[in-house]
Amino acid sequence: MLAKVLSGAVVGLEGELIEVEVDIASGLPAFNIVGLPDAAVQEARERVRAAVRNSGCPFPARRITVNLAPADIRKEGPSYDLPMAVGITLASEQAVADVSQALFLGELSLDGRLRSTHGVLPMVSLARERGLRQVYVPAADAAEAALVDGVEIYGLESFSALVAHFRGEAPIAPYVRGAQMPAAPAAGGTDFADVRGQEHVKRALEVAAAGGHNLLMVGPAGAGKTLLARALPSVLPSMSTEEALAVTRVFSVAGLLPRDTPLITQRPFRAPHHTISQAGLVGGGRQPRPGEISLAHRGVLFLDELPEFGQQTLEVLRQPLEDHQVTISRAQGSVTFPANFMLVAAMNPCRGGD
Repeated sequence: MLAKVLSGAVVGLEGELIEVEVDIASGLPAFNIVGLPDAAVQEARERVRAAVRNSGCPFPARRITVNLAPADIRKEGPSYDLPMAVGITLASEQAVADVSQALFLGELSLDGRLRSTHGVLPMVSLARERGLRQVYVPAADAAEAALVDGVEIYGLESFSALVAHFRGEAPIAPYVRGAQMPAAPAAGGTDFADVRGQEHVKRALEVAAAGGHNLLMVGPAGAGKTLLARALPSVLPSMSTEEALAVTRVFSVAGLLPRDTPLITQRPFRAPHHTISQAGLVGGGRQPRPGEISLAHRGVLFLDELPEFGQQTLEVLRQPLEDHQVTISRAQGSVTFPANFMLVAAMNPCRGGD
């Protein structure tokens, strides 16, 4: 028997539709995954086998082949656990359901519970663009997925609950987004109104905030440079809905989105240590991920002790500061991340006092 289930992958900050094809045939028991999977996807065989069995469904003792198409896109992460389990359940005729208009995302634990996964927001946005009507995600990710309008979101606590839903034994109601999303705390943790003194520096920060200018503060240790920088996001204009969604998308892909605040409404404040690498600052890796400058998108990037940063590390900031985006090229292709941020740097005076 053959079953086809839709899932998604994240390439850069965009979603890519992945078709999970599950074929169950006669032969010696085997479970093979093809379609350019990484180690985490290969390990899904044991997670899916245990989750299906511990959810009350017998695991087929036959030859199972799972194909992740298109085969030229690298598949990584555990989010394919749920679509694989759904495909095996449907192909083995343990449940009957029309999943042609549904997208499935989620990591399975050995007892069948669903764990949170990264990059839900861009993949749900992809589902809406492709005209899909339903998206099944872990319950912990339902609030994030519901940020996208026009798609029914189903939050799942366990795989057994999904099987009962397919069988009509215990239907799951679509997730209903609350009227007001919980607000995230201030990014820098300091209110500008609480800063006393340093009126000339505060005036410069206000001018920089009003015009979106970059800023360098020079002063002795203990003068309050870091405190002032951390207070800067509190006087920046509130983010629009489009800006908030763009920032949330970056944090979702990076796996840094707080579970209790699915929508980031405060402008981000990032303060990397001077030992950070170029890849950590601008993004990178075998499968490129956003760096600190993208995590500071629409917010503030603070570089304390500026002379301690390596020259090459600072040089890579030139293009993002001019173009407000960074392009990372690899042999498999290139991805572009947003990087529209205010650069605020601080340093001590030189030993000569100049």
